[in-house]
Amino acid sequence: MATEFKLPELGENIEAGDITNLLVSVGDSVVAGQSVFEIEAGKATMEIPSPLTGTVSALHVAQGDSASVGQLVMELTVDDLQLADSAPEPVVEESAPVVEDAPALVVEKKSVPVPAPEPIAPIENHQSLIDNSGATKALSVSAAPAVRRLARELGVDIHRVPPTGPAGYITADDVKIFAKESLEGAPSTGTTRVEKMSAIRKATMKHMSHCWATIPHVTQHDTADITQLEELRKRFAPKAEAVGAKLTMTAMIIKVIASALKVHPKFNCTIDPEKTEIIYKDFYNIGIAMDTPKGLLVPVIADGDKKNMVELAQELGALAAKARNGKLTAADLKGGTFTFTNLGGIGGSFFTPIVNSPEVAILGTGRAYWEPGIEDGQKHFRLPLSLSYDHRIIDGADGARFLKWIVDAMEEPLLLSLEG
Repeated sequence: MATEFKLPELGENIEAGDITNLLVSVGDSVVAGQSVFEIEAGKATMEIPSPLTGTVSALHVAQGDSASVGQLVMELTVDDLQLADSAPEPVVEESAPVVEDAPALVVEKKSVPVPAPEPIAPIENHQSLIDNSGATKALSVSAAPAVRRLARELGVDIHRVPPTGPAGYITADDVKIFAKESLEGAPSTGTTRVEKMSAIRKATMKHMSHCWATIPHVTQHDTADITQLEELRKRFAPKAEAVGAKLTMTAMIIKVIASALKVHPKFNCTIDPEKTEIIYKDFYNIGIAMDTPKGLLVPVIADGDKKNMVELAQELGALAAKARNGKLTAADLKGGTFTFTNLGGIGGSFFTPIVNSPEVAILGTGRAYWEPGIEDGQKHFRLPLSLSYDHRIIDGADGARFLKWIVDAMEEPLLLSLEG
């Protein structure tokens, strides 16, 4: 008898995902608990198991498709006796990543499949909103700074915008209307390419917009002399290599951060604006922002304060490998209390990292560089630091004290044992 399987619940507030890998084909035999496809949703990759034993009679999704919760994804032919029994709990293979609350496929009786809706043709974007026809007026215009900035962002020549405000002032609506009319009337002068956002990019877009819109950010900068820390890293790197790990500066900084959070608990909390309460965390889980082929991912190292640098290096390497291979699970991405991001491998110095809500702070590092010392004339290895925090709970003096502790611990690692 043919049975239908619809995409089950994937997690809280996750309504859809992208099929990244089909593990079966039509005609294949499957057993209960066998993974039939992989789906990427909410920045995590999970395997969906079959709850029944049977033969794949139809596949309604292909690799690269997006699928919504409740959508028909596959049909199986199973014997009537098995279908009459209650469906067994799915069994996850030992080699598959374990996901908390692993989803079970929904079993329904055969129904007439609903044709997929016709795809909507993408709307082509014009190359520019700037109207280059005619000479630019050399006359001054009356417009507020915010309106001028809006015009620059939209690529509009503000001198060409007809004013409708009092005393000939150009309003924001004037700029928007002019931009819209220019777009509708502009000829297409080049080709465009439309690319569908991946599940990770959509999740990043939504989360970063929320973080920036709800958290009043402040960013403070400093540099740390990590000459001694780098010497220690090189000296003890063989100990990490002996257990198959690589002792990186990132692993050492994670330990510094975890220690700093114990001394400065305000940076390891969340806030509840509705109840006007501060929730302090007595555990120190450090999220590590990673640049992967699929986009930005932030896996979490739990209990960073309880692990030594070699253990942190081991776990960091394992998470990096899972991130590269698209094998991070939802559990790998949960529970962070503070985030660290390192752009030094790419380049640059100072920047403005965005706080990873509901956390209240994030530390970023740029590329370390050698610089001659003013007093001793010796070369010193310096690391640019950028600390962003939520100004609703952290004041500038708090930020300065926290960042100074970080700098002091990097320059004198014994501080980790004395105070961390």
